[in-house]
Amino acid sequence: MTDDDLLAMARVELTESVEVKQRTLNGDLTPLITAAKLIARAFESGGKLLLCGNGGSAADCQHLAAEFICRLSALRNRPALPALALTTDSSTLTAYSNDFGFEGVFQRQVEALGQAGDVLLGISTSGNSKNVLLAIESARKKGLSTVGLMGRAGKMSEVVDVAITVPSDNTNRIQETHLALEHLLCGLVETHMYGLPTDAPH
Repeated sequence: MTDDDLLAMARVELTESVEVKQRTLNGDLTPLITAAKLIARAFESGGKLLLCGNGGSAADCQHLAAEFICRLSALRNRPALPALALTTDSSTLTAYSNDFGFEGVFQRQVEALGQAGDVLLGISTSGNSKNVLLAIESARKKGLSTVGLMGRAGKMSEVVDVAITVPSDNTNRIQETHLALEHLLCGLVETHMYGLPTDAPH
């Protein structure tokens, strides 16, 4: 494999990533706005955001929770916003998985921590992750609003209140676009609650 071959591969991969983001941009962004307003209303009413997902999506949950608790942009100083990734407590995850199996690791935490008025955000590239679907089921029973972030299709789109989809079946491209949408979601929530940041374009 020559350097030219590797360079060609890099260009193809980056081009594909850009194209998926462009298709997302040209698609219906209404669910993203709806989700942002839903989360903002939960925060304003004293509720919190719970997040769950597996693998790269688990990392996204932790990343997005940190953005809400800290801040997305240094241009905006605002209060901490209560977001909790259900993917980070190794003792809870391993204890439950050891005793009962992995499928209920998020469902159990929703049962313990979720309250009516909260929002659960489930992230799944396939939209079919069983443990995320069970968490959504539990959340709906407890009166939480539910948002799903996924690829083109999946069962999750049929059971959440708001479904945000990426028009791709490629896991890499979906995850890359998820990160852009997650940052945007946080920014939209902040702007809805606190207005545009200092020096932001109008």
